[in-house]
Amino acid sequence: MIDISVSGLVKEFEVGKRILDGLTFQVDSGERVGLLGPNGCGKTTLLRILTGEVHPDEGDIVIAPGKQMGLISQIPVYPAGYTVEDVLDTAFAPLRRMEEEMNALSRRMEEGESDLALLSRYDKLSAAFQSGGGYETDTNKNKVCNGLSIPREMRERLFDMLSGGEKTRVNLARLILEDTDILLLDEPTNHLDLRATEWLEEYLEKFKGTVLAISHDRYFLDKVVHRVVEIQEGKAEFYAGNYSFYAVEKERRYEEKLKQYEKEQAKIQQLEKAAEQLRIWAYSGNDKIFKRAQSMEKRIERIRQTDKPKKDRKMEVRFGEREFRGDEVLSIKNLEKGFGGRTLFAGINLEVEGGERIALLGDNGAGKSTLIKIIMEEEEPDGGKLRKGPTVKVGYLPQIIHFEHPERTLVDTMLYDLDCTAQTARNRLASFKFRGEDVFKPVSALSGGEQSRLRLCMLMDSKINLLILDEPTNHLDIQSREWIEEAVEDYEGNLLFVSHDRYFIDRFATRIWMLADGKITDFKGTYQEYLSVKEKGRLDAVHSVQPSKGQGKPARDDLCAVSEKRNKRPGGTKNLEKEVSAAERAVAGAEEKMYDLELAIQEASADYLKLQELYQQREALEDELARLYAQWERLTADLEEARG
Repeated sequence: MIDISVSGLVKEFEVGKRILDGLTFQVDSGERVGLLGPNGCGKTTLLRILTGEVHPDEGDIVIAPGKQMGLISQIPVYPAGYTVEDVLDTAFAPLRRMEEEMNALSRRMEEGESDLALLSRYDKLSAAFQSGGGYETDTNKNKVCNGLSIPREMRERLFDMLSGGEKTRVNLARLILEDTDILLLDEPTNHLDLRATEWLEEYLEKFKGTVLAISHDRYFLDKVVHRVVEIQEGKAEFYAGNYSFYAVEKERRYEEKLKQYEKEQAKIQQLEKAAEQLRIWAYSGNDKIFKRAQSMEKRIERIRQTDKPKKDRKMEVRFGEREFRGDEVLSIKNLEKGFGGRTLFAGINLEVEGGERIALLGDNGAGKSTLIKIIMEEEEPDGGKLRKGPTVKVGYLPQIIHFEHPERTLVDTMLYDLDCTAQTARNRLASFKFRGEDVFKPVSALSGGEQSRLRLCMLMDSKINLLILDEPTNHLDIQSREWIEEAVEDYEGNLLFVSHDRYFIDRFATRIWMLADGKITDFKGTYQEYLSVKEKGRLDAVHSVQPSKGQGKPARDDLCAVSEKRNKRPGGTKNLEKEVSAAERAVAGAEEKMYDLELAIQEASADYLKLQELYQQREALEDELARLYAQWERLTADLEEARG
């Protein structure tokens, strides 16, 4: 059964510029479809057309009769004075009406009425109320609120006083509680922390209805969607798989089209050369040769069918880097901060050394951005000390972008802030896809994602050795996220970032700071290693064995902690030397395998499913390496002892 049918959809907001140009696709009942395309291609416009908020210029939309549809980004207006709890309770309006009618019927029966029609109506209502979850409304509401990080304190606040992100979360909770048949999700993870995003993914896995989702969260797309519809130049391209499949298949199609184009161009050149020769011969008066030349030219026009496939060029810019001297980048001692009587964090002690790439993670409201602001000296701590190394130069991309003169054009902003020539400003802006008349727009006319891109463009000109990013990929489409990732990949200095983008975290983090309950768990390792240790319930042990300054590194859990009594072996040292050499070869072989595995992980950075498999292989190989190293150390010690 088809839930959504879109046929020949056309929409333009400016004359002659069609944002949708004959868009046609369908979504079957129960499907999970990802809607992809660069910002401005018409994805949100399509969702607004589906809900009836915007009318198309041409084309037809058919929604399956009787199906209830809900759009996440569309936040309804509620009466003044409505609390969050009141908004959530609107999801149970049909159940409340049933309950009121049941109470009215119950009172009539208590007063002595015994009409069979009355009893039949009460039985039907009671069965419908129970099957609709009427007796579990509070339980379901608490479950959804806990999953989406809507605490009791927020539920008591006025809905109108919430931020845009908080309103989005509440609206998502309301739609889930309504048990909507068709969910239209417009960037549902933008205002969710990691825990809430994972909860939403688990919910959608069990959801029996239809999902049409716009998202730039590649992990979310991999886990939730089973088919991709990409909007390109107003039309639909179809991919029968999740995001990882889409990324590989899109590249394959591009290569295939490019080969076809190059093949046609070679054939055209060959025919044009032959036609030119025939025309030269035709000048001698041979009409048959002239007709053959004309026929060949028509053939050339028939072959000239394939346009050269387009591919957005990658950014060819990188962060300006300043040489770092010294070991100490950042030192934090007993840091604490609170607001309004609530302690965000206390007793924070951390040391950052050169070359580290740190992901600062935690739930929304835990204090991540506040800690970043303290590091940037935009906020004062309530206690403790923070010191940066003397040669540290910081580059900072905040979560909320602010320009002191938003009325200036993009070119003027570059000229005033970077003190560069007009041509240099135009070239830098072009590298970040601000071209043509776009560079003369005022900064205030840019979207949130475009303002982030402009600030990043300005930041890349600075000579820095500590880069701090606060939600750098928020509001950016997938292509723009990949641009930032390429720039960060080339950057060799220290990196400290806050992000909910798991692709970004996976790609760059070599150390995790998890901020929760006012404390930071400091884990030295990748995000996948952190998750693996967390699942095994060993985080407390890992945190407790982090070495303090001046102490040696603790032995790994996998290494044998019990010292063995080393007995001298028969045969002198000859056999021991052979065993040590064999152990060294085994370690070297395992290290080579680890190197190859790390290369494979880098190459598979866009394939989530392949990455999971490779991470499991790496974890097994790390355990094997630990065992081999322990064996080698034991044999080496035995050899030294045997030699006296």
